[in-house]
Amino acid sequence: MSTLGSTPSQTVGPYLGLGLPWADGPDVAEADAQGAVWIRGTVFDGAGAPVPDALIETWQADPHGRFDHPDDPRNERADGFRGFGRCPTNDDGTYGIRTVVPGALPGQAPHIDVSVFARGLLHRVVTRIYFPEHTAANAADEVLTSVPPQRRDTLVATRTEDGYRFDVRLQGEGETVFFDV
Repeated sequence: MSTLGSTPSQTVGPYLGLGLPWADGPDVAEADAQGAVWIRGTVFDGAGAPVPDALIETWQADPHGRFDHPDDPRNERADGFRGFGRCPTNDDGTYGIRTVVPGALPGQAPHIDVSVFARGLLHRVVTRIYFPEHTAANAADEVLTSVPPQRRDTLVATRTEDGYRFDVRLQGEGETVFFDV
């Protein structure tokens, strides 16, 4: 039996750090922006090992629940808020995005949309980060409440001294909930 070569969509490797990150990619908000916080975490594989060559992409509304540039949230505004961030993981699988807590969109709790790119994934996986202080809004969010109750905690960040912690588990015990978009 002969074997066929790999197609581009089957060729998966640690290529994400070569051309996708840029110097201020993790800075959704400037350091001196009012309410600036860090969202930090670790990306883990199915065996619980950190993934040193993943890429985290975030996009979100501003603190008032607005996208001033709905066609492209990456456009930077005069107040230094961009709405879009991109950060590769370090050798220890950690990432950090400096941002502000977003405001609520109509019918949704404040959240940040997240794409995770990593070796072994043929396509990105998509999740959300919700915030623990918005319990009433979280309880009314249709997306969050569509998740089985015992798995919702994988979508809620933990408060830290300078912001929040949000770990991503790609598989296995405590796997982060991912959405089919």
